[in-house]
Amino acid sequence: MLRSLYSGVSGMKNLQTKMDVVSNNIANVNTVGFKSSRVLFQDMMSQTTSNATAPGNGLGGINATQIGLGVQTGSIDTINTVGAPQSTGRSMDFYISGQGYFMVQGPGANGETYYTRDGAFVRDSNGTLTNSDGMQVLGRSVNGTAPVVYDDNYNENTTLSAEGDVSPLTIPSTLTVNGETLSYNSMAVDANGLVTAKYGNQTFVMGKVALATFNNPEGLEKVGGNNYIETSNSGTAIVAGAGNNGAGTLQSGSLEMSNVDLSTEFTEMIIASRAYQANSRSITTSDEMLQELLNLKR
Repeated sequence: MLRSLYSGVSGMKNLQTKMDVVSNNIANVNTVGFKSSRVLFQDMMSQTTSNATAPGNGLGGINATQIGLGVQTGSIDTINTVGAPQSTGRSMDFYISGQGYFMVQGPGANGETYYTRDGAFVRDSNGTLTNSDGMQVLGRSVNGTAPVVYDDNYNENTTLSAEGDVSPLTIPSTLTVNGETLSYNSMAVDANGLVTAKYGNQTFVMGKVALATFNNPEGLEKVGGNNYIETSNSGTAIVAGAGNNGAGTLQSGSLEMSNVDLSTEFTEMIIASRAYQANSRSITTSDEMLQELLNLKR
């Protein structure tokens, strides 16, 4: 059987993979915090019909003669460039200006930790910050049980838990201070992730939003819902506050737009489509050659 048939089939199969990736990028052009992907191809093994020879006996060297046997998908990479901020005017929407990821906890007391660039959060009936799927936003909590009054002398090192000690962030509906019950009015998160809430006429420190960075963020595994999980190739999450370890700072009232470039994706789609047609033509041409071979007997 002609090798060109199988080369053409491998080309069509892998170009279909490229089209799948391009189509997914286009479908997620408006997905918050989405990171586009790209496909890189590699050649497959080659058949050596004659080996290389060294120069000698008055003759020059001769290169090996090889026939390629098709193409394969080498990798599907995630492009981790930071998307542009989109202003929403909503105080519970957050944009990360660097390479950090929000940390959210799955269902259960010891639920799995997920990482996301989607900063659209809400405050549930218990006062806990959650994402749209109800996963709890993790951060550094206030040490002790007494609320900490926020003022110009605030020192986070003496009031917050350690960097790696994270738990769900909660802003309750009421606070009891010196026997007086104060009702929740509003909350705010500054550029460094510090969460403050106003109760009555006083502002209290409630915690700090945790951000995670990775030695190899492209090694993270997408699990849907704008969430990622760490893998052996991403490395363990490095938990820090905003502004540390390259995590970036937070911008309230904005969300990260998808980093998909439609002009690039449409160009890649055209290239993939034409390459698919060319590979299909190599198959039909190979078939015509086989048909001519069969006709020799007539």
